[in-house]
Amino acid sequence: MSGRYKVQWLCEALLVSRSGYYDWQRRRRQPGPRAAANAALCERIHLEFVRQRRAYGSPRLARALGLPGSRHRIARLMRQNRLQARQRSKYRVATTDSRHADPIAPNRLVGFKAQRPYQAWVTDATCVLTGEGWLYVVALLDVFTRKIVGWAMGPRLDAALAVRALDMAITRCGGRPGLIVHSDRGSQFTSVDYRRALAAHGCVASMSRKGNCYDNAFIESFWSSLKYEVVYPQRFPSRASARAALFDYIESFYNRIRLHSSLGYVSPLVFESKLN
Repeated sequence: MSGRYKVQWLCEALLVSRSGYYDWQRRRRQPGPRAAANAALCERIHLEFVRQRRAYGSPRLARALGLPGSRHRIARLMRQNRLQARQRSKYRVATTDSRHADPIAPNRLVGFKAQRPYQAWVTDATCVLTGEGWLYVVALLDVFTRKIVGWAMGPRLDAALAVRALDMAITRCGGRPGLIVHSDRGSQFTSVDYRRALAAHGCVASMSRKGNCYDNAFIESFWSSLKYEVVYPQRFPSRASARAALFDYIESFYNRIRLHSSLGYVSPLVFESKLN
């Protein structure tokens, strides 16, 4: 009605002062306590979402913010602000060539449960497409801490690449007699050079059952996170640019910052530090 009649006339008709009307209008425009709290929380959510490289959905974001009981509220505010974690891709390139006559080690992780670090490592290979062709990556993950203990990258997937990743892990963590190193049946892991490297460090080979991807689920989960959090959202003009991005993800984010639900929502390095 204020658009059709003067405010002065309306105030006189309703027996209210103009100052009282304007004061009421100012207070009405101010957000209430809940709206103000949501606005402040939205700002925290956005800052943390960006800090975590847009990789977290509401469960992990709630933990990162120290508000595990507010997951549904955070999910609602994320939807309202169109903040969506990166989606997983179903595209997958085969990196396992098991058509060889090399010896196959038994699966030593069946029924095995790690009780401390460096009892069992799992390893696997993946590839990243760049403007110069494929960049192949081999990584080793500690079953107990979920930490990436070693990795290697190169233009070819062969035994030398797998040995380089193993050497990095041994150099960083030291050899442990009887340490289980589990892989799939790929030729790079069954090769003479790789078996010799395992033996030289006192490691025991273990391999997945034929056609069973779940036997190497720990490292497969890591590849999935790496692909949808850093690889799929961008294009790499060169192998060097891809290598730099993967190095940053593994060493700066995954091992040091990324929260793992299986570790009580702390990073692998934080979890490992609490063991000492």
